[in-house]
Amino acid sequence: MPDTNDRGPVVPFPNREAAGEYLARLLSHYAHQPNVIVLGLPRGGVPVASAVARELGAPLDVFLVRKLGVPGHEELAMGAIASGDVIVLNQELIESLHLTSETIAAVAMAERDELVRREQAYRNGRPPPVVKGRIVTLVDDGLATGATMRAAARALRSQEPARLVIAVPVAAQDACADLRNDADEVICAVTPQPFLAVGYWYEDFSQTTDDEVRELLARSARDHASA
Repeated sequence: MPDTNDRGPVVPFPNREAAGEYLARLLSHYAHQPNVIVLGLPRGGVPVASAVARELGAPLDVFLVRKLGVPGHEELAMGAIASGDVIVLNQELIESLHLTSETIAAVAMAERDELVRREQAYRNGRPPPVVKGRIVTLVDDGLATGATMRAAARALRSQEPARLVIAVPVAAQDACADLRNDADEVICAVTPQPFLAVGYWYEDFSQTTDDEVRELLARSARDHASA
């Protein structure tokens, strides 16, 4: 767990699990409430969410969302697509690059297929969680533009949770502020300036694998089944 001072944690976080443990401190008012569920955004958000869920005594699941990358510059997000076929687009970027609706539709179709594949692979036959009437804590390992988290939040809103909480260990200040209309509560543990990139604020930011996601979900399912 990272050291802290009067202003919060001393970053970079050692790894995603340590970041989740620190984030759980800021979510302690939701600990051991029976209607709380923690949803991680695969893949990197799941180890963070796993630590949060463990500390809060809450079940863990995933909520699938995929970045829509600009063709030829896939690291640049023109939007995102989430479970429930909710699409959020960065209209300013799309207009500046003169991207056509046909281009956007083609990218969305490909990412939709990958979203369905991952949903089937991660849950190993388990049904998606019921979020209606529950307190949903939506977790990722960080926010750069916020487009991915915004798509997830808007998709979840359509499923009528009692309360929607967005929680991340590190975020760009503007991205954190921009999400406040998409959730009942937004917790960004640190908002460093200049932000640079999410990975800059972790000592270990190695890629999370599909197998790791499956194992974390299976472990949480076993723990709550036995409880």
